[in-house]
Amino acid sequence: MESAFNGIRQGDKTSYSRIVTYDDIETFAAITGDCNPIHLDTEFARGTIFKGKVAHGILTAGLVSAAVSRLPGIVIYLSQNLTFLKPVRPGDSIEATAEVIDKVAKRSELRLKTVCTNQRGDV
Repeated sequence: MESAFNGIRQGDKTSYSRIVTYDDIETFAAITGDCNPIHLDTEFARGTIFKGKVAHGILTAGLVSAAVSRLPGIVIYLSQNLTFLKPVRPGDSIEATAEVIDKVAKRSELRLKTVCTNQRGDV
């Protein structure tokens, strides 16, 4: 594991892409119990600021976890700060990218900048 950490450099990037589907949203709601109608009820969602169904923000954050897991070695995800800037809609293609911005060799920890972008390049 230590050799994998030593091979990682500041600026290294990894990513994961997925098209978010209605099935993903419904499955996420079933697993988590988050059945907010903004995610599941078309008529309700049309009447909101989003004007339609949107994916759970944490579902999108989970794509970041998938990107982080592609770093070399055994990766333990300790914390994350999130800001949701735009909705993710069913059919959106989301790319989660993780970039190494700092290494803490003493603890074998990495600090990462993570960003999700859609098919239009919107963050």
